[in-house]
Amino acid sequence: MKDEDLLAVGKYSCEMEIRPARVEDAAQIASIYNYEVLNSTVTLEIDPRTTHQQERWIARHSGVHQALVAVEDDVIIGYASLSSYKLRAGYNTTVEDSIYLHHGHRRMGTGKLLLSRLLDVAAVSGFHTCMARIVVGNIASIELHKSVGFQAIGIEKEVGRKFSKWLDVMVMQKMLN
Repeated sequence: MKDEDLLAVGKYSCEMEIRPARVEDAAQIASIYNYEVLNSTVTLEIDPRTTHQQERWIARHSGVHQALVAVEDDVIIGYASLSSYKLRAGYNTTVEDSIYLHHGHRRMGTGKLLLSRLLDVAAVSGFHTCMARIVVGNIASIELHKSVGFQAIGIEKEVGRKFSKWLDVMVMQKMLN
C-alpha cells in the first residue's frame, strides 16, 4: 500500500499540512527530537541523533509503520510515528505511537491533529490496538492521549533513568478495530 493510500494529505487551519515524513525532513525532525533528548524526560534517550541517523529512522517509518509530520510555512512543527510494539509475531497487530512537537508549538491543537491522523493510518493499516508509553509527570502527553480515546492501563515502576532520577512509565492503550 502506498503512503497516499494510507493518508489523505490535506491542508488544515493555519495553513498546516499533515503528510508522511520524507528523507529531506530529517534535520528538522532531529532538531525537535534532540531538544527533548537534551532537555526533558519525554524521551528516555540520552544521545542526540545525527541527521544521518534520522534519515535511517525515516526510512524505517514508512508504509504501515508510518511517520507523519505537521508542516506550517515549510517548517516542521511536530511529528508522530508508529512502531512495532514487540518483535514476536504474535504482537504484529499492535503498534506503539510516539509524538513530538517543537517546544514553541505546544497546546495549539497540533498534537491532537497529528495523533488523530496517525491513529487513522494505524486503523486503515489493519492494526488492532495502539499502545503509548509516557513518563509519569508528562501531563500534556497523558492528557493528549486521553483526548483521543486512550486509557491508562498501568504503571511500570522505575523502568527508566535519566538526569540521575528513576522514572515511572504510564502505559496507555486505544483499541482501533
